[in-house]
Amino acid sequence: MDTPLHTIAVVGLGTMGAGIAEVLARAGREVVGIDVSEAAARRATSALEASTARAVERGRLTEEERRTTLARFRTFADLQAAADADLVIEVVPESYEIKQQVFRDLDAIVRPDTILATGTNALSVTRLAAESQHPERVLGLHFFNPAPAMKLVEVVSSVLTSPPAVETVTALARDLGKEPVAVGDRPGFVADGLLFGYLNQAAAMYESRYASREDIDAAMRLGCGLPMGPLALLDLIGIDTARTVLEAMYAASHDRLHAPAPILGQLSEAGLTGRKAGRGFYTYAEPGSTEVVADALTPRPAAGAAGGRAVSSVGVAGSGTMASGIAEVFAKAGYDVVLAARSQEKAENAKARITTSLGRSVSKGRMTQEACDATLARITPAGSLDSFADVDLAVEAVAEDLEIKQQLFRTLDKVCKAGAVLATTTSSLPVVACARATSRPEDVIGMHFFNPAPAMKLVEIVRTVLTSDDVHATVREVTEKIRKHPVDCGDRAGFIVNALLFPYLNNAIKMVEEHYATLDDIDAAMKLGGGYPMGPFELLDVVGLDVSLAIEKVLHREFRDPGLAPAPLLEHLVAAGCLGRKTGRGFREYARR
Repeated sequence: MDTPLHTIAVVGLGTMGAGIAEVLARAGREVVGIDVSEAAARRATSALEASTARAVERGRLTEEERRTTLARFRTFADLQAAADADLVIEVVPESYEIKQQVFRDLDAIVRPDTILATGTNALSVTRLAAESQHPERVLGLHFFNPAPAMKLVEVVSSVLTSPPAVETVTALARDLGKEPVAVGDRPGFVADGLLFGYLNQAAAMYESRYASREDIDAAMRLGCGLPMGPLALLDLIGIDTARTVLEAMYAASHDRLHAPAPILGQLSEAGLTGRKAGRGFYTYAEPGSTEVVADALTPRPAAGAAGGRAVSSVGVAGSGTMASGIAEVFAKAGYDVVLAARSQEKAENAKARITTSLGRSVSKGRMTQEACDATLARITPAGSLDSFADVDLAVEAVAEDLEIKQQLFRTLDKVCKAGAVLATTTSSLPVVACARATSRPEDVIGMHFFNPAPAMKLVEIVRTVLTSDDVHATVREVTEKIRKHPVDCGDRAGFIVNALLFPYLNNAIKMVEEHYATLDDIDAAMKLGGGYPMGPFELLDVVGLDVSLAIEKVLHREFRDPGLAPAPLLEHLVAAGCLGRKTGRGFREYARR
């Protein structure tokens, strides 16, 4: 099968098929587009005409190159047009019956050496290959949407696929300017196998009314640097498509994390399948539009709502990176800040860290020296929590240990004036447990900043069942004044971000444990196919494997879901002292500084 794959047929000219056809035509291949729908064929042709016209306008193609590219793409309504193809890529609907019929028909049409590829992202390539007279030539070729822009292509082998077919198609992917990742045959493969579990959990989180759709999406964009929030992404993918993928994954894994959230079925059955229908989790200007319009669930400004308490001074307890970052944020926003540590020396060192941070901002032109000096003048280092006597808001950022935090809150209860708001920055511990350590639990709330605090825009505001309305209003108002984006959530393990992020990271570790894919392939798949700024193993090593394991344990203990049990490989690495970048070795090894 050392064919050069000069002529390639694409069966199914929907959004994905049209995108693949465009990639092939622009790379110099003769493309035979096949679809029973004349309208779909016309749309595919129009899309290629429009994209190449834009390329000419931007100087990326000459007019002659554009004409040549358009001439390479021909459309037909009959599979017989694939007779001379070297490779056929089917991108028809995600149905075994439809795809198997396509493969049976192609067996009677194409040459014996023609490679047959399925574009499925959910169905078994092995099962599809078994229906072919030549299963050794059948494999998966999973492009990502939009195909012209996304670099990742998963090349999926079944136990029946011949190595030469895989090598030939892998070479093609590279010729197209893509990054091929070799994976085995299981539902979801690598990228979707990790992505759809996360999307499913986000849908379930929304369905349980734990957080609003806007807050869930904002939390994952701002807290993880993702290009889209999970619910907006489900609308883009198609809620019916997501449900099909999850059903296939659950049938193979029986993992509750893959059991489709009921809301996905309800929306699908109602025809509310996302952007293509004009309505899904969000409402759009029209079917196919990207413009989100207001609907009954859209939050509206609370005109005339009761305000919170006045806050002019803030106490920050702690001397670590997070404490100094939070103190810097408040001081830059104009608040007087008391930065308290266990000793005056530690507090001075924390302020010195802020001085260094602000100095970098001055050197890069992001801040004037006058603003830097004014900010530093607003920060008073202190060696005791007694200095919090007059603050309006006390924020603790000490070690993630419940006993330590509870003892600190007992002290704050005695030291802080009546009416002061008491906030914890915990990322995984119950806020109410801190609140109950005081005589005023109604004044206690969670303010989960993300690291590094000066740069990260998100703050999760965690309200317990005891938190008063005015305390919640106060913290929302303060969060906006320090130019952060507040999202509301309840007091349960992981809040929004960690509850969605860490099961995804845990599942990536399980893929490596099962020898399904390599660290590098998984990281590449999620960066190139999912738009993640870091792959899961890069992120785990940055966060710290010990920190990650602790959060996984909290999530498992809270939700009692076997699928959330920490992966044994993570536990073994932590036991061996391989904690990530901070120790020089985690999932990867790092040069010692």
